Amino acid sequence: MLTFAPGPVVSFKECYIGEHTDLVCTLQNECAVLPVTFVFHKIAHYNICPEKGKIKGKSVKDVIFSFVPRHIGTFTVKQKVDIIGPVAKKDDFTVLEMKPFHQIQLVFSGLCKSVSTSVLKTNSANKGNQQSDVTPVALLQSDKTQLRAHRITRNLSNVLVALPNDRPASIRPAEWHKDYRTIFTKVPRYCYIDPEFSCTVYEELEKQMNKDYYADYIHNLRKVHLKKKEAQIFKMLNNPVDIGLKPASGLKSPMLRILKHNLEIEAACVNRNSLLTSKQLAEIKSSSILKEVNDCLNPEPLSQQEIEDCSLILTPKQLHQIVIGPSTIDFGEVCVHSTTTRKMHIINNLPVHIWIQIEIKSEELQRTNPLSHVITPFMKTCIPVVFEKETLGNFKKSFMYSINQHHFGHILVIAKIVPVALELSTKELTLNPAFSFLAKTGFRTTVTLYNRKNYPAQFTWKPVITDKGMGFSICPEKGDVQSIVEASKDIECEVVWHPSFSSSSTGEFDLCVHEGKTLRLKCFAKVAIRNAKSLELRIGGSVEVPDIHIS
Repeated sequence: MLTFAPGPVVSFKECYIGEHTDLVCTLQNECAVLPVTFVFHKIAHYNICPEKGKIKGKSVKDVIFSFVPRHIGTFTVKQKVDIIGPVAKKDDFTVLEMKPFHQIQLVFSGLCKSVSTSVLKTNSANKGNQQSDVTPVALLQSDKTQLRAHRITRNLSNVLVALPNDRPASIRPAEWHKDYRTIFTKVPRYCYIDPEFSCTVYEELEKQMNKDYYADYIHNLRKVHLKKKEAQIFKMLNNPVDIGLKPASGLKSPMLRILKHNLEIEAACVNRNSLLTSKQLAEIKSSSILKEVNDCLNPEPLSQQEIEDCSLILTPKQLHQIVIGPSTIDFGEVCVHSTTTRKMHIINNLPVHIWIQIEIKSEELQRTNPLSHVITPFMKTCIPVVFEKETLGNFKKSFMYSINQHHFGHILVIAKIVPVALELSTKELTLNPAFSFLAKTGFRTTVTLYNRKNYPAQFTWKPVITDKGMGFSICPEKGDVQSIVEASKDIECEVVWHPSFSSSSTGEFDLCVHEGKTLRLKCFAKVAIRNAKSLELRIGGSVEVPDIHIS
């Protein structure tokens, strides 16, 4: 009815006494017809604006939640929201009054922290109550500056930085393994070591050995305790029932599954007098689809049970549970002399056998086989419908099928018979010079022939010879047994230009498809001459050497 975003748990940011934290909450009325009237209860440390209001159907409203702490602590409270509407009186049910009839609970959570300034303590005797906070004097990020730092000490690690107000700590006994540096210059800080209170090197090693001894003792004691515990558990579980395994430890319970024969029993137990629902039909169909059988089916009823079932006259309710289709088999575009197959599905959702017989009179569908099937209960099968035609044109005919020799139906077959065809990747081909080949064979490229039909295509390239001759060649010139273009495949043909003084830079080829249309391919050789100088005949008989640059 009424939803909150964010919600139902609302967490506020941390704040201090005297401050407040606001949060915008969006209330949405999920009902599209009736409006909703709400009222928030008053609680301590939290304010809501507005506290009450009304939201129209499928509308939203923003409400501001404020966390205003009065003292320090964590405040987790439940905020109750009443939904008000007309409610009948207990004494008189004909009179309605506005009362809360529903209540929603939200959880508000907020934290109020204390503001305290910790004082640095230099007394090392009481380390348990020593403050770990950094004093406010050192909170200026001055330890990050590199202005006056010495170059020698810039890359030192594991160094403690001394605060500017810890001078009293420099005269206490220092630990010999710790290195203190100043903030600005990063030089070693002077620490006065009092010989009366400081430990010698031998005493420090003795203290460390004492710590290591007790640490090893506690570690070994824990290992012994764990071994004893494991031995007790093994002694408890070492019996013929548990065989040393802890019950329910790492074992997963088996998943619950409904057996298939239960589905068959439920599907078969459909009340004869009740109407067949779409849910029941979907359940029966899903169980039958899982059992697809295409072999070992009898063409005629043989057993006594099959003969009794196939002689029944089915009711309209039973016929509705038999699926035969599709009602229209569309083969699409089919090439001449090609053979195409489509599947005709038969689903028996009845608990009895049925006998399906197909009668085909059309010559184009005579290769369809088998034409008779006895389908077992709750079973699915497919009959391949084969189409073949020798002439062009449109095909649209139907064939008849029967169920138990009493109920008849028709399947429509549609097809469009087209000739074999090939497609060119481009109708105009430009040949650029390839610098990795010789000059006579440097102009070459390829063109792709696509066969998008369902029948292999044979082709032949025929050059169009003009007065200027033909300077192009193509390979393969014709589609022989090895170069034939199979159905739904492609082949590449290589075009080569043979340059000479009399060869033309343009040429054409005709792609002749056997029992198909003819396509034309235009070829251009791109020759670029940057600088050329004409020849000049001189009286002395000499000829000037031409200056020609070909790119």
